[in-house]
Amino acid sequence: MQDFIQAIADEHVYLFDGAMGTMLYSKGVFINKCYDELNLRSPEIVLEVHKQYVRSGAEVLETNTYGANRVKLRTFGIEDDTREINVKAVEIARKAAGDSVYVAGAIGPLGIRIEPYGPTALDEAREYFREQAEALRDAGVDLFILETMSNIAEVEQGILAIRDVCSLPIIAQMTIGNDSRTIYGDSPRLIAERLDRAGADVIGLNCSVGPDVMLDAIEEMSTVTAKKLSCQPNAGLPREVAGRQMYMASPEYMGKYAKRLIHKGVKFLGGCCGTTPEHIKVMADAVRPLSPRRSFVIIERDIEAKKPQGFQPVPLETRSNWGRKIAAGEFVTTIEIVPPKGPNPEAMVKSVQSIKGAGVDAVNVPDGPRAQNRMGAIAVAVLLQQRVGIETVLHYCCRDRNLLGMHSDLLGCAALGLRNMLLITGDPPKMGSYPDATAVFDIDAIGLTNMVSLMNRGLDLGGNPFGEATKFTIGVGVNPGHLDLDYELRRLDWKVKAGAEYAITQPVFDVDVLEKFLKRIELMRLPIVAGIWPLLSYRNAQFMNNEVPGVSVSDEVMERMRIASEKSKEHALHEGVTIARETLERVRGQVAGVQVSAPLGRVDLALQVFSQGPLPGERVARSAG
Repeated sequence: MQDFIQAIADEHVYLFDGAMGTMLYSKGVFINKCYDELNLRSPEIVLEVHKQYVRSGAEVLETNTYGANRVKLRTFGIEDDTREINVKAVEIARKAAGDSVYVAGAIGPLGIRIEPYGPTALDEAREYFREQAEALRDAGVDLFILETMSNIAEVEQGILAIRDVCSLPIIAQMTIGNDSRTIYGDSPRLIAERLDRAGADVIGLNCSVGPDVMLDAIEEMSTVTAKKLSCQPNAGLPREVAGRQMYMASPEYMGKYAKRLIHKGVKFLGGCCGTTPEHIKVMADAVRPLSPRRSFVIIERDIEAKKPQGFQPVPLETRSNWGRKIAAGEFVTTIEIVPPKGPNPEAMVKSVQSIKGAGVDAVNVPDGPRAQNRMGAIAVAVLLQQRVGIETVLHYCCRDRNLLGMHSDLLGCAALGLRNMLLITGDPPKMGSYPDATAVFDIDAIGLTNMVSLMNRGLDLGGNPFGEATKFTIGVGVNPGHLDLDYELRRLDWKVKAGAEYAITQPVFDVDVLEKFLKRIELMRLPIVAGIWPLLSYRNAQFMNNEVPGVSVSDEVMERMRIASEKSKEHALHEGVTIARETLERVRGQVAGVQVSAPLGRVDLALQVFSQGPLPGERVARSAG
């Protein structure tokens, strides 16, 4: 396992565990007890909590030492056990963590006021923190986490104390109220600036409030620091239920906000009060498709030199007609269809025959889009190539298969004559009809691109030769309108380094956004195929804008569709295809090609985007004019 300082630098989003106190309380440990002393008195209870979080997907465990400083332990008369409690806590966490999970030495507030708000001197506070940090360091933690601090000066003394004893990475987290400020009135902006200057490696927030308040605070912090951000919210605010304080935020709610926090720049996620292993499990499922897997990295050239080189990949122009046109700089066209829900393919075959007759280069076959049940993409692609004689671009996602299954599938695709691939991470099952279905995600689209690139040289993911090389054209997805475009561009750069040869965008409804994106990636020299979606109605535009991940419909397009839909369904179809045609004409010459989707299976609408003939509802539109 790499040092945690490397984990801070990589692109993976790491998941911390959830609340320790909540879990111990649920196991019958009353709140008037010293939870830190359980490391000595009942270590098996603490160990089981850690194990539950590891099983749920936590990648970093915090030691049960939140209150294990001399000041707080003195209230229970066990201050002389400070070192032993901290050392034992690391031992317990390490036993649960094994070799694949990090252990963070947790240090909470001292529980006393320090100057200028109280009688405790800064140096005195620093000494208390130093004692605990030394014990945690000696026991072998991978990093430190200072958390739930309200006073910036207190956090600063904690950072200095840790730096007195070692150079291990430090995550410094403060707590805020519903007004997004600490009890001393400090703003998220000031918190970030001070902790950055103090030398924290990661800056963040935890406790007190739920994820909604923290989302805005994190966004404010991100504007004033280049340090990586962490966030561990409570499961909402506690409510009194039958005389007990209960945290009401569901695991699903926390999972939704986990994705939003990542888009705001959070790299280290977890839970605080009220969160349980179930919360962490759902957050892990939400995080996985948005995060490069740390288990699989791109093979850099200096590493490649030490591995078997396999075969030289065959030239792109010889792999398929699709590859030939991309290599030659010819404008490619494709229509994305939707595989049937049942076993009868006849209607789909008939519609694709019309696509071939219109001279479109290929048909895109999605792989379980939006996690919906449909005929398998590989079977559909083979069927269409054999019965219609048109090339397919096969979407292939990581969601449903482990590494062995993917390798086997891809070898089968090569044998069946499938050449054009669009490699994607895949939509999580929570989006689909069976939200409890298991997602695999052994690797993401970056790792899959790396795998297929190696297969084109006759090597498996481990660099072992397997015989004749595959001849795939390697495509990937990209979102020009991503909320965090820098993040999206970093991932695209990784995909290119892993072997991507072209990319297809999410549907474009704002050409200005696409043009800015193309400007940003000029040096990559990656052929871009622009996605185009002919809208059916204003409702369809709202759906695309709000419920399809990665898609954003511009205000101008929304307004045009609203006005048209108020007139009639025919006017709406006319306007949707008109907008799609305008988009096609504007992007032509700037991109390598276009992929036009067939919304709700309406292949006729997709073909009309390419056609110069009458638009749907043309007669109605003209008479209205």
